[in-house]
Amino acid sequence: MSSHFADRLCEAVKTKKTPLIVGLDPVYNRLPKAITSHRELNDETDAAAAVDAIFDFCTQTMRIIAPIVPAVKINIAFFERYLWEGIETYYSLITEAEDLGLEIIGDVKRGDIGHTAEMYAAAHLENSELVGLEDTLVPDAITVNGFAGVDGIEPFAKMADKQGKGLFVWIRGSNPSSADIQDFKDENGVMLYEKMAEIVAGIGSEPGRIGKSGYSNVGMIVGGTAPMVTTELRRKYDSTWFLVPGYGSQGASAEDCVRFCKSDGTGALINASRSIIYAYEKPQYKEQFGDDWKKCIEQAVIDAKIDISKGMQSLI
Repeated sequence: MSSHFADRLCEAVKTKKTPLIVGLDPVYNRLPKAITSHRELNDETDAAAAVDAIFDFCTQTMRIIAPIVPAVKINIAFFERYLWEGIETYYSLITEAEDLGLEIIGDVKRGDIGHTAEMYAAAHLENSELVGLEDTLVPDAITVNGFAGVDGIEPFAKMADKQGKGLFVWIRGSNPSSADIQDFKDENGVMLYEKMAEIVAGIGSEPGRIGKSGYSNVGMIVGGTAPMVTTELRRKYDSTWFLVPGYGSQGASAEDCVRFCKSDGTGALINASRSIIYAYEKPQYKEQFGDDWKKCIEQAVIDAKIDISKGMQSLI
């Protein structure tokens, strides 16, 4: 297995034949009744019971998606709300995902400067050598809020280099109001997200960060909900992996999102979270599979993979 994150990502996307990835954003009161009705898991106000239910749901979901998609994105916010119980569960899920052969993106959106950034990088990217933590795994890559500038990104990039890992820096969001700030223009007409992309691309092109695949271990997060605004980034930054949120529940189509892929299918990870993990709430899957929530999720992943594959035809 390659020691360079971008190369591993290329291998994974090509092996699974899709840029689709699944995000885990688990909310207890949306979990399947088959889980929350269990006598040991049926109390949302009990932290241990709630996180056990969430862990059960997430592990079973990852077993379903692992043969189909190359990576999983685990959003730490949905675990942090349970404090130390949730953090333990987050790291346990990383181990489960590793055992299933998935590339793992920790959606942590950390960002700061100096020693604080170094500590964040150590917490989320460094394979610990501390006694008692040797078997605790961290993600293959994390998300970073880079609005502190180079000083807020470099500590994460250096740790990623050291550990054979990667990072995705937030450039432009998928939410509607992101344009109010991220599309703000300077006196030369350059938008804020364009300047951010320029800075991140510069960091990503530093020596040792481009793998054999031609991609950097420093990528960008760009929402798929504004394709006409951000498509130019794919053309301009050839060595960048894009993490593309917005597909599915946020309204971006497959055609919107595949604009960030190259014709060979690499270069972008298209994330779907709620539209996949809560597929058993959708009438079309409930009618087909009834209370079999696992079958609903499996079919939703297959359908999304087919949808994106059809969208890819526009690139050929």
